[in-house]
Amino acid sequence: MSASVSPGRPAAGRSRLEAPVRVDLLTREYPPHVYGGAGVHVAGLTAVLRELVDVRVHAFDQPVAEPGTHGYTVPGSLAGANAALATMGVDLAIVDGIGRDAADGGTDLVHSHTWYANLAGHLAALLYDVPHVLTAHSLEPLRPWKAEQLGGGYALSSWVERTAYEAADAVIAVSGGMREDILRSYPAVDPGRVHVVHNGIDLDGWQRPTSPEVVARAREVVQGLGIDPDRPAVVFVGRITRQKGLPYLLRAVETLPTDVQVVLCAGAPDTPEILAEVTGLVEDLRTRRSGIVWIDRMLPRDELVAVLAHGTVFACPSVYEPLGIVNLEAMAVGLPVVGTATGGIPEVVVDGVTGLLVPIDQVQDGTGTPVDPDAFVADLGAALADAVSDVGRAAQWGAAARRRVEDHFSWHAIGERTLEVYRAVLRG
Repeated sequence: MSASVSPGRPAAGRSRLEAPVRVDLLTREYPPHVYGGAGVHVAGLTAVLRELVDVRVHAFDQPVAEPGTHGYTVPGSLAGANAALATMGVDLAIVDGIGRDAADGGTDLVHSHTWYANLAGHLAALLYDVPHVLTAHSLEPLRPWKAEQLGGGYALSSWVERTAYEAADAVIAVSGGMREDILRSYPAVDPGRVHVVHNGIDLDGWQRPTSPEVVARAREVVQGLGIDPDRPAVVFVGRITRQKGLPYLLRAVETLPTDVQVVLCAGAPDTPEILAEVTGLVEDLRTRRSGIVWIDRMLPRDELVAVLAHGTVFACPSVYEPLGIVNLEAMAVGLPVVGTATGGIPEVVVDGVTGLLVPIDQVQDGTGTPVDPDAFVADLGAALADAVSDVGRAAQWGAAARRRVEDHFSWHAIGERTLEVYRAVLRG
């Protein structure tokens, strides 16, 4: 059945339905192709929503084979095209796919994630006359360094995002800080349509090993990765991008006691230039101190949990972070977080209770660059040194961190809040 004769539910269905019967989630990332927080979020949201409504997933590439999940690749005619243009080609295929998957009468609502899928959501809303909800995981105006990756395609990605946000029936911000960023970046968006629903965390999947067998296995894992399980450690997990602030961290750890290891789970560089910068900083650091462990591949969850469980403190030096799922993951494993006081991080980390917040004064040009980089590096180094100076206190903060994610960031709570947004949109 073609999309042209499968227009989703009739327009009157928007006001008639009290809750969605079927929701179509549109995303670039979906297991096994997950490399950032947005992919983690979509996977977790899909799992909990499928307990409540009919969910269809439309994802880039070849997602896991499961009922109701469809994959899309770049059209052959766009192979080798600018990355933004190729993305738009995938979006068009997704829009068509939503209509073809309409034996049940079609979708009630489409929900897109990141600019990569926002165009698909916008066009599907127009073509099938259904509401479009989008979740903001990041904002193109606040990531100008992406011009390094996309060239002129950055203008396309920015246009896609602005168009989708201004037309969406509802925008979900993953933090209050992100909501403020959305309204500042896109003043044409009605504030009444922007809702805060935090990211969630799989509490069962992210927890510190406790049984003797699992504890022993975790110790073997970290030793195999080159980590000394008996030395204190600062752990970083993230992609090598400007927004994650890794170069600042590598300068800040110069001041740490020499017995403290620095464990970097860092890969997927945005550009060759930032990879070269990070490589140079790591090599230079290794000439002056031991215990610099760089793991440049994505670890399976059980191995990453083992690394976190053997850390003393988790470092989040981001200069742009809408919320930071990685902080939730570390906290769920019982690690305190030393994080930049920017974006949604202060909504996750309670200063002096679950870790420490590092002050930052940022240039207001969209890059998030510290006004005084040396002062930020010094403050970050001082906070990390403070956090690792008292292992007993760090453990207490870590226990409080676990309690905080249990109380505020469970996926079931996030799923219910997301459904509330759907219901409000469908009621009109």
